[in-house]
Amino acid sequence: MLAYDGLCTFEFSIALEVFGLPRPEFDFPWYSHRIVAVDPSPMRASGGMQVVADFGLDALIDAHTIIVPGWRSRNERPPQGLLDALCAAHQRGARLLSICSGVFVLAATGLLDGKRATTHWRYTDELAARYPGIDVDPDVLYVDNGQLITSAGSAAGIDACLHLVSRDFGMHVANTVARRLVMAPQRAGGQMQFIPAPVARKPRDDLAAVLEWAIRHLDSQLSVKQLAAKALMSERTFLRRFSEATGMAPKAWLLQVRMNLARDLLESSQLSHEEIAGCCGFASAESFRAAFRKTVGLAPMSYRGQFGRH
Repeated sequence: MLAYDGLCTFEFSIALEVFGLPRPEFDFPWYSHRIVAVDPSPMRASGGMQVVADFGLDALIDAHTIIVPGWRSRNERPPQGLLDALCAAHQRGARLLSICSGVFVLAATGLLDGKRATTHWRYTDELAARYPGIDVDPDVLYVDNGQLITSAGSAAGIDACLHLVSRDFGMHVANTVARRLVMAPQRAGGQMQFIPAPVARKPRDDLAAVLEWAIRHLDSQLSVKQLAAKALMSERTFLRRFSEATGMAPKAWLLQVRMNLARDLLESSQLSHEEIAGCCGFASAESFRAAFRKTVGLAPMSYRGQFGRH
């Protein structure tokens, strides 16, 4: 985890909370972590604190994952030593994860050129203008490019970090960490819902009951017409309200929650693929396998072999 003069303490604390705390609830080794100083100590941090780190940039030489928790100024080019260290780490296979404005550090390395990335919605236009080689997505909470993971506004860093935990240890473990954080295991939608609009939006409460009902009935073939009727709206109004509330179309949202359920069942149960397909509302095991592989990046059998309880 990088620390620097002008440290963004909330973003830094997110990384420390997820990766740095001991996890006695697990019977396997958790992440080992180091706080690495970009600048000479003591470093100032937001809120009037000072930070002293035990390690310098040379400690990144054997890091498997490097967290960039924000950056002190979007207009300041990061030190060349930091950029060189990040490029060297990426070249040898390390993962780089940025939270909020930390994407400007990754952008300055050139590693994001030709790739999709995100940051806080207030900065997406600036990022796209300054780095036209990056495909900036303003609507999502995070983007996973394998070795390069970028997240939106500060709290979206929690989503990105939990996503990385799920990649390493599976959805069940990520959900356990989320419960300790007292937050939803994986938020649906994107940051579109947080962008101020010229006209006040309707509260999301008018859809909450419908979303909860849909989650309880994932084993059914749910249609927009059916969901709109539950919400007592026309299909056109429902689609608009749904997009405003979640940042997603109903079909995409349903696929996400179906995949979350499928991952949980593959990890925690011995149900067959046919049975899981039925629980998740797929017409056949074949269509379930195809959707799972496309969405998660692994075949269900491989996912269960890697993350299932043995």
